[in-house]
Amino acid sequence: MKAIFAVALGVLTAIGGFVDIGDLVTNSVVGSRFGMTLTWVVLVGVVGICLFAQMSGRVAAVSGRATFEIIRERLGARVALANLSASFLINLLTLAAEIGGIALALQLASSIEPILWFPVAAIAVWIVVWRVKFSIMENVTGLLGLSLVVFAVALFLLHPDWSALGSQVLLQPSPHTDESPATYWYYAIALFGAAMTPYEVFFFSSGAIEEKWKKKDLAQSRLNVLVGFPLGGMLSLAIAACATVVLLPKGIQVESLFQTALPVAQALGKIGLIIVILGFVAATFGAALEVTLSSGYTLGQFFGWPWGKFRRPASASRFHAVMILSLVVALGILFTGVDPVQVTEFSVVFSAIALPLTYLPILIVANDPKYMGDEVNGRVTNFFGLIYLGLILVASIAAIPLMIVTGAGA
Repeated sequence: MKAIFAVALGVLTAIGGFVDIGDLVTNSVVGSRFGMTLTWVVLVGVVGICLFAQMSGRVAAVSGRATFEIIRERLGARVALANLSASFLINLLTLAAEIGGIALALQLASSIEPILWFPVAAIAVWIVVWRVKFSIMENVTGLLGLSLVVFAVALFLLHPDWSALGSQVLLQPSPHTDESPATYWYYAIALFGAAMTPYEVFFFSSGAIEEKWKKKDLAQSRLNVLVGFPLGGMLSLAIAACATVVLLPKGIQVESLFQTALPVAQALGKIGLIIVILGFVAATFGAALEVTLSSGYTLGQFFGWPWGKFRRPASASRFHAVMILSLVVALGILFTGVDPVQVTEFSVVFSAIALPLTYLPILIVANDPKYMGDEVNGRVTNFFGLIYLGLILVASIAAIPLMIVTGAGA
């Protein structure tokens, strides 16, 4: 049992990062429009986030300090401020989407309008962040998020044509005949940005400090990464595959969370629907916790404030004030009447733009012997790190033009 809980941080980070409200709908949209032809993007994203999360966790374990704190010291206030500005604004958009996602999931369970659930969801997130221990938070939310494995179960029960799915994955990495190449690449960048969202590595690094990881815990860090993030990628592919099997042949355009759940309801009936709603709530709630904490982590680490759930709220008052204000701003965005799903889709694309500001500093710090000693990156890690920086730069440059040309994938 201890070994299972040891990977809870990775599971929580993966569930919150790969399968938040935007990913739940986006993967379903991609499956219903492109089939499994964008599988390669998810796989590339999984490898990338594993690569940089492992670096980030190793920096925290070896140095005893969060990655963002070292970035400010190593690269100076200007570089760190650029990173902070981009990631913090994206965090606010993402937090609004996650609070909205919790409300949409609760609407499925209760038929009560989402707007009435917005303040309930925000207050619940605040209570957990304020009062619940980090270890309990990650264990409970991460394990409940595993309810989304129901998508993989549903896929088998739907009895798909496995050879047809396999041919899309392996032989047809190209646009569906009814979609333009620009739209295909727009969603490719959206999926890549979703997999590599900046708050994931900041949360993972800060979570390592919360759990008091040391150099001796590097094996646990790798286990978290190699179990948690691939699991998140697997769930993303299961969601897309279910949409490919059920929604694509019927020409159903996914516009809501309910349509994302349709394949599970078809395969497993009411029991499946109950389980998938539980998974929706857990995944969006876990993501909301991650983003809320990441907002406090990044600002606290930049300004050198006391931060962390391992401290009493009274001794980290500014850290908690930032999180409360972030929740208030997120509610303000939602009460404008904006669609939470659209907010997340935009935040995912904008996060792709900010990726170079996040991952280049991590690569630099992970190669600095002043902080890492003999645990600096090896040649293989640096080789793949540089390749991914190239991919990140291309995605960052192409994101806005593709958004304009495709009308945000319309």
